[in-house]
Amino acid sequence: MQPYSRPCNRARSRTFLHARAGVLSALLLVILVLGVACAGTAPAPAPYPDSDPLPSWNDGAAKEAIFEFVRKATDESGPGYVAPDDRVAVFDQDGTLWVEHPLYTQGVFALDRIRALAPSHPEWSGKEPYKSVIANDAQTIANFTKADWAAIIAATHAGMTTEQFAETVRQWLATAKHPRYDRPYTDLVYRPMLEVIALLRENGFRTFMVTGGGQLFVRTYAREVYGFSPAEIVGSSLVLSYEYGAGGGPVLVREPRLFLMDDGPGKAVGIETFIGQRPAAAFGNSDGDREMLEWTGAGNGARLMMLVLHDDPGREYAYGPAEGLPNTDVGTFPESLANEADAKGWVIISMKNDWNRIFNFEDAQQ
Repeated sequence: MQPYSRPCNRARSRTFLHARAGVLSALLLVILVLGVACAGTAPAPAPYPDSDPLPSWNDGAAKEAIFEFVRKATDESGPGYVAPDDRVAVFDQDGTLWVEHPLYTQGVFALDRIRALAPSHPEWSGKEPYKSVIANDAQTIANFTKADWAAIIAATHAGMTTEQFAETVRQWLATAKHPRYDRPYTDLVYRPMLEVIALLRENGFRTFMVTGGGQLFVRTYAREVYGFSPAEIVGSSLVLSYEYGAGGGPVLVREPRLFLMDDGPGKAVGIETFIGQRPAAAFGNSDGDREMLEWTGAGNGARLMMLVLHDDPGREYAYGPAEGLPNTDVGTFPESLANEADAKGWVIISMKNDWNRIFNFEDAQQ
C-alpha cells in the first residue's frame, strides 16, 4: 500500500487543544512490573468503505504528520530517509493504545486479585491495605501509599511461576469488564492507533510496545489485541528465579523485587536494553512518556513524536491538566509536556477533534 500523499501544511495539531504521582505513580513504580518487540500483524480494524489507510482520523495536521513522516522515511532520495533496518516505532499502551481511566487495567486486576484471594487469608480482614480493598473503600484506596501498593503487588504478582501468573491474567481478562463501557478491557483499544500500527508495518517499520505496564501481564493478550508478539513487549518486570517445580522440571518464579521500571527515563533504558536501536517514531500520552519521545527525537533522519491528549469526555475521558483539563494521577499530561511538545515540534493528537471514531464498536463521528 502506498502512503497517502496529500501535502502537509502543518507540523502539529495544537490548534485543537483545550487537556502519575500519588496512588497511580506508586502503582507504576511497583505494580506495572511485568518486554521486547519486533513485528507482527495487527488485528485488522473493521472494514471501511474507502482506501484511506487512516479512516478513523479526521483530516488535519495530526493525520498529515503521520503521512508526511512515512513519505520522508521511505523516500530513498530524500534527506529524511530511514533505512529499512532502522525503521523502528514504539508505542506506550495505557492511554495511548487503550483506555486507562478510571484506573490502569493492571491496577484493577491487582485489586480484584486481593478480593479473590481474601478467603484464603482471613488475617487480611483486619489489616491494611487489604482490609480497604476487600471492603471496596474507594476513598482509602485512592490514598494508598507506595508501601500499600507494594504489599498488594507482592500478594498478587509474585510468589508464583510465570505460567501460573499468565494463566491467572488470562482467566481474569476473560470475565472482567470496564465499569463505564461494560465491555471487556480488551475491547477498549483505540481504532485510530491500530490503523497507524498497520500503516507503519506496511511501510517496513518494526513496531514495539514500550509500556510502564507489566511485561508478562501485557504479553498474555498483546498478540490477540494488537498483533504484538511476546518478544515485542518492553515493559516493567519483576526479578525471576530459576527453580525446579514439584515434578522436577525447571520453572521461573516471580520474586517480589523490581527488575525494570519501564516508565519515565526507564523507557529509554528499556528501549536500548531490549530493542538496541533508537526509534524513528514514538507515541505516548503522558509525562511518563516524555523521555521516550526525547530519546526518539534525538536521532537522525525522519522523526515522528506524537502524544494523545484525552479531551473527549463524551466518548472517552478528559484529563490533563494541560489546556485547563481536569488534573489526574492516571496518565498525567502536564502543561510542561505540552510546552515541550510546542518547542520540539511533537504532534499533540486531540482525541476529540482528530479521531472520528475511537473504538471498533462505535460508529464514526460525523
